[in-house]
Amino acid sequence: MMANKKKENSPKNILLSIQNASYRYSDAVADDYALKDISFDFESGKIYAIRGRSGSGKTTLLSLISGLEKCSEGEIIFDGKSLKDMNLDKYRNSDIGIVFQSYNLLPFMTAAENIILSMDANGLKIKNKKEKAIELMEKVGLKDGFADRKVLRLSGGEQQRVAIARSLSYNPKMIIADEPTGNLDKQTESEILDIFQKLAHEENKCVIIVTHSQNVCDSADVVFDLKKVKEK
Repeated sequence: MMANKKKENSPKNILLSIQNASYRYSDAVADDYALKDISFDFESGKIYAIRGRSGSGKTTLLSLISGLEKCSEGEIIFDGKSLKDMNLDKYRNSDIGIVFQSYNLLPFMTAAENIILSMDANGLKIKNKKEKAIELMEKVGLKDGFADRKVLRLSGGEQQRVAIARSLSYNPKMIIADEPTGNLDKQTESEILDIFQKLAHEENKCVIIVTHSQNVCDSADVVFDLKKVKEK
């Protein structure tokens, strides 16, 4: 993995550290790696873009970061703790928020209900969850009137805003986004990127985005170029 650093904050505030991480599938031959010897540090308060051709391991890397897969070699440290020693369900439900290209919202529910469902799944003790959902929606640029709209009545950009609000419902330290602007037009993409920039630069969150978009890369503080193992 090669990194193109654009901006530097000092001192470093490392939240996530990938240390000599490699991954190969259980049925792969000994030297057939999906990822090989990846090392990098991710800091709070920055946006990171990860780009690469199909087959370069972007999705695999996100799976390792989110704890859905385990490193075959090396390890990943989050906030000073190895993922190997953490309760990964708790990690995914409290420390990291995940945003998908396809939004992954429940279409038969309203926007607010989707966000409240995330609060319930995380066991959050909030007196008025709908009020909190509306507050989160306003943070991502959706006014109160959107709260009671069914997801299917929302545009793609509006659905992605709801998905980001949902990921913020338990105030995670890190946001992981998998092609979050892939289904959006350029104007809406810019608006979504503005949200991610505010989350990183104003709320000190670590934002990691897998993307093919040059606009996303231009907005990032650091760009990773991930290459196929055999290309290295």
